[in-house]
Amino acid sequence: MIQTVGIVGAGTMGSGIAQAFAQAGYTVQVVDAVPAALDRARTGIEKSLGKFVEKGKLQAAERDAALGRLSFGGAVDALAGADYVVEAIVEDVEVKRALFGTLDGVTRPEVILSSNTSSISITALGAATRRPERVLGMHFMNPVPMMTLVELVRGQATSDESMRTATDLCARLGKTAVEAADYPGFISNRILMPMINEAIYALMEGVGSAEAIDTVMKLGMNHPMGPLTLADFIGLDVCLAILEVLHQGLGDPKYRPCPLLRRMVAAGHVGRKSGRGFYVY
Repeated sequence: MIQTVGIVGAGTMGSGIAQAFAQAGYTVQVVDAVPAALDRARTGIEKSLGKFVEKGKLQAAERDAALGRLSFGGAVDALAGADYVVEAIVEDVEVKRALFGTLDGVTRPEVILSSNTSSISITALGAATRRPERVLGMHFMNPVPMMTLVELVRGQATSDESMRTATDLCARLGKTAVEAADYPGFISNRILMPMINEAIYALMEGVGSAEAIDTVMKLGMNHPMGPLTLADFIGLDVCLAILEVLHQGLGDPKYRPCPLLRRMVAAGHVGRKSGRGFYVY
């Protein structure tokens, strides 16, 4: 019976995932080594839940109850009593593997350890533990409280039982689970990132302005936002990291990151979070 959920990483994704579990009635422990990140997460969740109340999607009492189910701390040891864990830290395979090794030692042997990674091998993360059958990918979409999709990724050793547990958990969160195999980028980024990359090539080659490219995809293909706006929203550094995983993992030149993308990331123009990407914010 899953009652307490541990979230490692209090960034945008981690705090969104924490909010989703707290709203669904779970006791949530958020862990991050950076105190400022925990403060930002707490403030961000309060603000997000407040918007739900303003829009009439949540009662004030429900908001207060959700906030009451959340706790924040800096030590992974706090997750010793967790019934399920979601990792949402930096997209770096070695850092993640080290964390999974630590979580394996801290949590009970039957606890499922999941990763919110958008492209890194679940099999590699599972291999860092003594419970690879209980390691899986649980890739939420941003912004987590609004987006209903969760991409569930089965590693080489992930058991059917673990996948069923994660699928049931998604249903209780009001999310739709879609299973993907453990290939670089899974389903979502295997398709999305080459589209974004091609849009950047089109911009670099002068095929159209950023506004023209985004308008074509919005009005012509009915996308809610254009690929360059979306790239700014995701973070150009994140897009580059995922494309590099695709390029390295699949070995196909079609995944080669656009030189303009590399240049913008090198300049620190990584999108909304830096105030400048393909657009100025």
